[in-house]
Amino acid sequence: MHNFIIVEDSELWDVICDGPHVSLKKVGEPGVMVPKTRKEYININIKVVKKNFCAKKILVYSVGPDEYNRISTCQYAKEIWEALQTAHERTTQVKQTKIDMLTTEYELFRMKDDESIQDMHTRFTSIINQLHSLGDIILRNKLVRKVLSVLPSSWERR
Repeated sequence: MHNFIIVEDSELWDVICDGPHVSLKKVGEPGVMVPKTRKEYININIKVVKKNFCAKKILVYSVGPDEYNRISTCQYAKEIWEALQTAHERTTQVKQTKIDMLTTEYELFRMKDDESIQDMHTRFTSIINQLHSLGDIILRNKLVRKVLSVLPSSWERR
């Protein structure tokens, strides 16, 4: 999704990553800093507010109803992005764990003594397809070498 935002407007991505810079003003003595009201904004402040609104709109329209509930109370695009990253961080960790497990299964793959070539191929293809669905693609020539290397010595190669 962030590639779309960058193409659309790089300043939107800055607002998402860095947050809008809230304009402050000094109030009273000893000069406590508080956010300006919208009436006190100058053109640059208005531009930042508009960028935040636009980035927020893109993010909100990009999520489903379940994720919307996670982000509906966020005021800034940066807050939305951080909430989504936190929610999906676990998903990313689970995905990487699955890839690691399947990669190990691939590396240790051997044809079983009582297994037909068809059954071995089906089991091998299942591992490869699962890796592929997780975005880990193994080149065809590497797959062929792997299959040839796991055939038992009793199987004659002609």
